[in-house]
Amino acid sequence: MTDIVEKLYMTGDLSDNELKALIETDDEAAAKLLRERADEVRRKSYGKKVFLRGLIEVSSYCKNDCLYCGIRRSNKDADRYRLSREQIMSCAESGYELGFRTFVMQGGEDSAFTDDFMCGVISELREKYPDCAITLSLGERSFESYKRMKDAGADRYLLRHEAADGELYKKLHPAEMSLENRKNCLFQLRELGYQVGAGFMVGAPYQTTDSLIADLRFLQELKPQMIGIGPFVPHHCTPFADENGGTLGLTLRLLGILRLMFPKVLLPATTALGTIAPNGRELGLQTGCNVVMPNLSPVNVRKKYDLYDNKICTGEEAAECRMCLQRRIEAAGYEVAVERGDCVI
Repeated sequence: MTDIVEKLYMTGDLSDNELKALIETDDEAAAKLLRERADEVRRKSYGKKVFLRGLIEVSSYCKNDCLYCGIRRSNKDADRYRLSREQIMSCAESGYELGFRTFVMQGGEDSAFTDDFMCGVISELREKYPDCAITLSLGERSFESYKRMKDAGADRYLLRHEAADGELYKKLHPAEMSLENRKNCLFQLRELGYQVGAGFMVGAPYQTTDSLIADLRFLQELKPQMIGIGPFVPHHCTPFADENGGTLGLTLRLLGILRLMFPKVLLPATTALGTIAPNGRELGLQTGCNVVMPNLSPVNVRKKYDLYDNKICTGEEAAECRMCLQRRIEAAGYEVAVERGDCVI
């Protein structure tokens, strides 16, 4: 297995059979080498830098009914909220003072967040913080909507494809959603000049190794600047409440594989990774990750953005969250970079 890791390190690609073997292996020597090679590769482009993204969770309303998600429209127990423009600006102000130079506005697909509303917020952020990157993660929208927000000053857009295997996608999403449309959105975002982020869940119900290989091949086709993956974590108010979650080992193997396949990509150590293991984010950083996303949302809404059970950092103030992460990043052997943190591609 170590030979396969070395081949991936040297060439940036493997055959499907080699990927399958590496994804499924429990070889500790291979896992150690994969971690070391992934860390080496990320240091070539980014050194010890870890980029902070200030996450502002703008709405827990969502029109979709994805079977894995705690804010799906069918969850009548969800405690819904929307942030006002003033609240969003207040979060950004706090974040800027704490050294954040990227703001990520993330939310469910909420019809209240119209193009006019979003463009107004984006324009105000762009005017007030010209040295910052503005990232959006608001789901599937029209080409015209994406264009208006780009013209208003948005830089990046995160839209996880979730599953590039069409049959798996259907099992995770309601009938009115389609993988074709999700992919179309991602390519439209690229066409418009966004820095694009895609990604997938690890260990989702019905997922196979072949599904994961399909994800990797789609990412090779898309060539995103950012790739976000994290373990599937069940939510008690979804049809997948009793399913097993994604594992730490598999998630770390895939992070290492992604770093070697996409040497310069921005790769987050996600909150979900920290949720399934106390040192999950640190292990992610040591396996090629170079981004973390502390929460800037008001404390009184953090528990309401309830995508999955046992989400961490829902009670911390922004400053507390930021300083805690800085200490952990430094203890893992890296340093916080106070900058936009653009992809070097």
